[in-house]
Amino acid sequence: MTLAELRTALAELDHLPGDTTVVLAKDAEGNAFSPLDEVDPSMYHAETEWSGERYMTDAARQAQADPDDYDKAPDNAVPAVLLWPTN
Repeated sequence: MTLAELRTALAELDHLPGDTTVVLAKDAEGNAFSPLDEVDPSMYHAETEWSGERYMTDAARQAQADPDDYDKAPDNAVPAVLLWPTN
């Protein structure tokens, strides 16, 4: 899903109150659920069609006390929005 597709889906929920809880599924089968805790602009490197690795944006990495402690995103990583669950 792209950010534009997510925005469209969220726009269809405008009738819900602003304090509606956002919950993430653990997996596609719905084996567990957790409230959304954080929205994180990141970089994503797909390793397969179904999974990959998350990296800090270069700006976030450079803002760390020791940027070299964090891996630089591969050149073919793409900007992504990471949604972190509470647990």
